Amino acid sequence: MDADRSVSNVVLVTVDSLRADALGTYDSSRHTPVIDGLAERGTVFDRAFATGNWTPFSFPSILASRPVFADSGEIGVDEVPTLAQTLSDAGVSTGGFNAANGFLTSFWGYDDGFDEFEPFVASVGSSLYSRYLATHPTVEAWLQFVASPLRRIRSRLAGNVDDRPFLDTSRMFDVEHAATDFLDDAEEPFFLWIHYMDTHTPYVPAPRYIREVSSGLLGTHRMLHAHTRTGLGWEVGERTLAELRTLYQAAARQVDASVGRVLDALAANDLDDETAVVLAGDHGEEFQEHGHLAHYPKLYDELIRVPLIVDVPGAEGHRISRQVGLDAIPPTVADLLDVDAPDVWSGTSLAPTALRGERPPDEPVVSVTVRDEEVTAQPIPRSLSDGDLLVSVRDEAWTYVRNVDAETHELYYRPEDPEQQLDRTAGEAVAGGEVAAADNGADAAADGGVDAETEEPRVIERFRPLVDAHVELLRESEANAAAAGDDAVDEDLEARLEALGYR
Repeated sequence: MDADRSVSNVVLVTVDSLRADALGTYDSSRHTPVIDGLAERGTVFDRAFATGNWTPFSFPSILASRPVFADSGEIGVDEVPTLAQTLSDAGVSTGGFNAANGFLTSFWGYDDGFDEFEPFVASVGSSLYSRYLATHPTVEAWLQFVASPLRRIRSRLAGNVDDRPFLDTSRMFDVEHAATDFLDDAEEPFFLWIHYMDTHTPYVPAPRYIREVSSGLLGTHRMLHAHTRTGLGWEVGERTLAELRTLYQAAARQVDASVGRVLDALAANDLDDETAVVLAGDHGEEFQEHGHLAHYPKLYDELIRVPLIVDVPGAEGHRISRQVGLDAIPPTVADLLDVDAPDVWSGTSLAPTALRGERPPDEPVVSVTVRDEEVTAQPIPRSLSDGDLLVSVRDEAWTYVRNVDAETHELYYRPEDPEQQLDRTAGEAVAGGEVAAADNGADAAADGGVDAETEEPRVIERFRPLVDAHVELLRESEANAAAAGDDAVDEDLEARLEALGYR
């Protein structure tokens, strides 16, 4: 296939809470052979950043190429042309399947433009038992692990492989089967979006994947130990943290295997040679790098740096070091399908990069979150009024984070401080006065490095207007939406949101 010609179809795979370093293409110690194969064939973006730490803060960029809150003051995509709607209007068949993430439903406009759309939220069930499990995911995880030895014995007696969990807590198979059914009947050109939840807490992978990513000595009782301690709010020590990381990596491998079966379905339907595959995480996951687990309202790399891979049949593979934001996904997909992107979209197409290796624009990436007085007491993040607004800006080397409402800021130089532990602003307030200009210490050294200390004021001055402009955009939308009343979320949707850890 001519790499300069648009492909016929695109499959977009998004994985909830997937860190970049959970994949072998970003960390050679990881075991994700299917996705790593995509990366070897395609283009890997080493510095891809989400636009927020939560699904509802990130997905307006992924499926509508717009910053969260920028149009309606709310977290959905009701007020903007979505990727699916744009493609559908151009005659592209569309299917979207979400593994029961309550933030990605028709309530917030995510069904817009899909010919087939299923969020699987209704699969929670109406019985007291089902609703209890939906709102107590740790109990569901315990049932999974307690029953797994019996299931494994039964599976071996029946001659089946040990690759399925006792309970499909992540709804992975629901999504996978819907996706493969769509491919069996697909009319070209088509766009297929599938969203996995396996790497979102609680991590409940099938036993075989735990064995694949560990020494094989991590038994059911040790996994129960990790879920018990975290579920009861007990202190998480090194042992428990290691167990949680193992569970997380096993869950990533479980997704990897499912993606492999979807790719097999593409091949079985003779679609693989004309279908581009885009894979991304919607945000990351913290393992106490900054004091917590899961994804509380912070903007450090463990939550914002995500994988982004674009595999176009017939195109050579590339590795891109420049930073890109996930708002590039909609224009990239549209470009690959030879569909014009709406002017309102904020991202820039990466199709020239994936097709010909052209360098993407050298533009910093902006991300946001909203934080309550206590980091762990965050309500469901639906508006800016839920707490303080935090905005971060990233380029290839620097991360700048400003708490807009508290008037504080942080600055990190990632080449020397990849985990962002050393705040170079020393806690100084951002309000009042200009940052003093430094002498010309920003010139690259012979080895390509910079004098980070003398460059700090210049970085802040360069990033400050980007923060100001983004805040102005969000505040204006908030003011325009202030008169609109909040729609009530139905009971079933609230149950699934609670299952994800949101109030």
